[in-house]
Amino acid sequence: MSADFRQLHPLSAFLAPWLQEDVPDLDVLNSVAAARGILTGGGAPLRFVLPVDDGEGYEERAYRCGEVATRADNRHDLFNALIWLAFPLSKAAMNRRHHDALQAARVAGSEARGPLRDALTQFDECGVIVAGTEPELWRGVCAHRWREVFVERRAELQRTTRFVVFGHASHDLLGAPFVGVCGKALFIEVDAGWLELPAPQSLAQLDSRLAETLATGDFAPHDWQPLPLLGIPGATAENEHAAYYEDERQFRPPRRMRAGSSPGNR
Repeated sequence: MSADFRQLHPLSAFLAPWLQEDVPDLDVLNSVAAARGILTGGGAPLRFVLPVDDGEGYEERAYRCGEVATRADNRHDLFNALIWLAFPLSKAAMNRRHHDALQAARVAGSEARGPLRDALTQFDECGVIVAGTEPELWRGVCAHRWREVFVERRAELQRTTRFVVFGHASHDLLGAPFVGVCGKALFIEVDAGWLELPAPQSLAQLDSRLAETLATGDFAPHDWQPLPLLGIPGATAENEHAAYYEDERQFRPPRRMRAGSSPGNR
């Protein structure tokens, strides 16, 4: 994989430890996965392999034999692999839910994906974890109270809340971010101690919490909160200025909350 893949957006910086020496090829990725004992949803050891065109779907192959299709010199697939390394429990939980939902649909005589699988795919591609100690700030995000959250309470937000991009497609897009790039967010409430943990420990705890949520939640695509990624503090220098959040191409006007619209907070 070419060296320019190592240029990371600030929202992708937590993936830097896997890119310190060089951009990892399949052998390196598999060595890390094996050393960490990572398993896919069916309990098979994770292995990153070149894609094969045999008609078996991505999720089923990963569940059955642990093989995750990974194209060479492909940013999208590289970030998918890195998220498997960063969030192994969560990725395995998603893989298991996909498999179980697919099998249930086939038993019912249907090949329809259904809302659960659509929601899982959306989060897999574009998910963002909003981990914080102040649920009221999250409710402000859900209500599109952008100025309140990102301007008026910015210092509080930065002190109490972390935004962690989970979706590998979002990491790919952040290589050349554009106005309006948006993630699909959920909230995980944490305590103040979590905010002080070293990065490896905080990421591991977040993975465990997210895996629990993904393993049991009855999700549909509308459960995810749209979140303009370039509005996150630190995502771009421009958002240091209050006027940045007046751009309605990214920041839709405030809205009334509907019941149950804060996934991760129920």
